[in-house]
Amino acid sequence: MRAAVHRAVEELLAEEVGDGLTIPAVAARAGVHATTLYRRWGSVGELLADVATSRFSGDVVVPDTGSLRGDLQRWAADVATDLADPDVLALMRATLGAGGEQGACACRGDREDQLAAMIEREKARGGTAPTVERTADALLGPLYYRAIFTGEPGSPDWARGLVDLLLPG
Repeated sequence: MRAAVHRAVEELLAEEVGDGLTIPAVAARAGVHATTLYRRWGSVGELLADVATSRFSGDVVVPDTGSLRGDLQRWAADVATDLADPDVLALMRATLGAGGEQGACACRGDREDQLAAMIEREKARGGTAPTVERTADALLGPLYYRAIFTGEPGSPDWARGLVDLLLPG
C-alpha cells in the first residue's frame, strides 16, 4: 500500500496538480480509502515528508575518491544532476510548501548525513575538513536555491566549482 500511495503522490505532482494534491485525491489514485491515509500520515505535509524521505534516502551514493575534494566534487555533481530532474523538483517544492520543518528535514537529512560521512572519512585519513554545517551551507545552499527558486538548476560543472569555493587551493 505504501508503494502505491508514494507512486500516486509522484504521479499527481508530475501532473502539476498543485493545490489539488489532497489526501482524497492521493487515495483515489492509489486505490485505497482516504481514512487509511489519514490514519497513517495524518496530513498532506506528513505524507509528502514520507515520500521525500523515501525518495532522497540513498539516491546519491557517497563517493570515495581518496580525497575530500574529489569526494565532494563527485557528490555535488551527482546532487546537481538529481536536482535537474523535474519530478524531483516537484516533490521538493511540494514537500517544503506543505511539510514545514518536517518537510525540510526530509529534503536535507540524508544529504547532510552523506556530507558527514565524507568529512569524517577525511578526518580519519588525517586531513582537515570544514564542519558539516559549513559544507552544507557552501554546497547544498546554492544547489537547493538554484533548483527550487530559479528556473535553472546548477549544472554538474557549476556544482563542482562550489567545492573550489569551499576548499580553496
